[in-house]
Formats: sequence, C-alpha cells, structure tokens
Amino acid sequence: MRRVYYLGVFVPLALVLDLANASAALVFFTSALGVVPAAALMSDATEQLAERSGPGVAGLLNVTFGNTPELIIALFALADGLQEVVKASLVGSVIGNSLLVLGAAMLAGGWRRPKQTFSRTAAQTQSGMLLVTVAALVLPAVFRLVHSGGLPTVSSHRTSFGHDLEQLSFGVALILIATYVAGLFFSLRTHRDVFNPEHEESPRPGWSVRRSVLTLLGAAALVALASNTLVGSIEQASRSVGLSQFFIGAFVVAIVGNAAEHWVAVVAATKDKMDLAVNIAVGSSAQIGLFVAPVLVLLSFLIGPAPMALVFNGYEIAAMLLAALITVTLTSDGESTWFEGVQLIAVYVLLGLVFYFA
Repeated sequence: MRRVYYLGVFVPLALVLDLANASAALVFFTSALGVVPAAALMSDATEQLAERSGPGVAGLLNVTFGNTPELIIALFALADGLQEVVKASLVGSVIGNSLLVLGAAMLAGGWRRPKQTFSRTAAQTQSGMLLVTVAALVLPAVFRLVHSGGLPTVSSHRTSFGHDLEQLSFGVALILIATYVAGLFFSLRTHRDVFNPEHEESPRPGWSVRRSVLTLLGAAALVALASNTLVGSIEQASRSVGLSQFFIGAFVVAIVGNAAEHWVAVVAATKDKMDLAVNIAVGSSAQIGLFVAPVLVLLSFLIGPAPMALVFNGYEIAAMLLAALITVTLTSDGESTWFEGVQLIAVYVLLGLVFYFA
C-alpha cells in the first residue's frame, strides 16, 4: 500500500471538523489534504488504462473525472451567488493546467533526459482547442468593453451584466459544448490512431478495464466528498488567512480541484509517457473552457440568484491569453525539455504574484 494513501484519513476528518464548526481555515486545509490520496489512486488507475486503451482514452477519462471536483465546487458556489469566485476558479484551472501542470511534467520528466517527445498532431489539436476556448471566453468581455466602455473590476460578489450579455453567454456556451463534442468525435473516432498510437502490452498482469474505471469513479467520489467541505469554508478562510477570494478562487481552489490531473501528469512524464502528460495537462485546460464553463453557464439559469455571464476581468483575460499562446508555442514542435517546464512554471508564478496584489 502506497504511503500517500494514509492521507485518506483527512477526508472523514474534514467532515468531522466541518460538522463540529471548527475554524474555516482548518477545514479548508484538511479538505485539501484529503484530495491528495484520491489523486494518487487516480494516477494508478489511469496508468493501467493507458496500458490497455492508449494515452488518448486514458487521458480523456482522467481529465473528465479529475474535473469533477471543480464542477462540484463551482455548483455550490453558484448556488451561494459567488459567481466571480466561480469564474476565477475556471480561469485558475485553465492557466494552472496549461502552465503549472504541463510545466511540472516537462521539468520532472526531462530533468534526467536530453529531451522528451510526444505526438505533434495530438498536441496541436489540444492546444488549438485551448485557443478556441480562450477566444470564446474573451469575446463576451470584448462585447462589454465596446458597448459599456470598460471591463469589470476584481470582485468576490456577483456583478450584474444585463440581459444581452447573459443571452450572449448562453449562445457561447452552446457553441463551446458543440465544439467539445466534435473534438471527442475527432479524437476517439475519426483520428483515434493519432491520439492512441500502437503501444506494447504490459508484460505483467494489470488491472482490468472495468476495475480501472471503477477505481477512477471511486477516487472521483472521494475527491468530490473532500471538495464539498471546501465550499462552505472559502469565504471565512479567505478572511482568516488574509487572502482575497479572487486569489483563492484562481489559485488555491483551482490547484486543489485539479490535484488529480497535477499528480497523474507529472507521474506520467517521469515515466517518459509525455503523450499522456500532454493530453491530461492541455486537454484539461481545453475541457474546462469547452465543457465545464458552458455547463455552469447553462445551469446558472436554473440555480443561484441569476444567470452567470461569461465576462472576465482584465487580469483573467490577460492570464488566459498568455497561457494559451505560450502553451501553443512550446508544444508546437512535439518535443520538450526541463527548461521549457521552468519557463511555464515561471509564467504561472508571475501571474500568481499579480493576482495576489490585484
């Protein structure tokens, strides 16, 4: 049994502390630790799937299950009217996966190797979807900038953007979901061989596909359980630790909510499985924008005080644009080195510094 699994005790501990009305910061901290063992379990299950089904399918499953906590946290926040925190966490997930996760994977995997290679076509497809995602998420803000003369300011409270922007966001959400479905058809059907190249079967007996998928489901459920206690403690924890809800949403919640992808991508890279690492890191960023964000927009018409408009502030827009452009540039050649990983992490830290003082 891996030692990291012992951290699973923090899942029930966080629930007990929450029921006992312990300090919000303590609940937040224990909930975050509870995510770690579930992420490790996802790592094992995804590796087994990669041996049997290829990096494309395994990466897609991991990204889908790994983004479940992000979706759950956002749904609870939407119900509480914390729309700006939701949007900050979405932006944090996009930049976190494309900069921090991919950077850490390149650094860890390339540290003892001259370079690592991955499918150039698959990487370009994933990064192209990321660019489409960012373009779609930025356009409503451009509409507001032209018609209202300014972008929204940093705020933890819901901002009213008017009926036109709400309807525009609804339309953008439908187009993004349609694009996501088309991307699935492309990667899993018409160009399956690109995303799932021929691979050698593992010489040792591994898990069955059924066991791997059920393990992923169980790990996702544990992550969701730990994440649930996270939601109610965000506001009070931000005050007690002296951090803005904007920073917590964009960095702390995003990192915790995507811990599974962080763990799995880095482990895959250390084993020289960069196709899987890139599929997870860049694919997760694209899925956040193409699926999670639009789903939240559609659901906001049913839950919460009002529909959520996809209008981001200037810091968020700049962060997404920079992350997308840098990711596309560094993955375009199908090769990576440890220093490229350092560059990605450096940009992420710089963005974190700006968000902290915002």
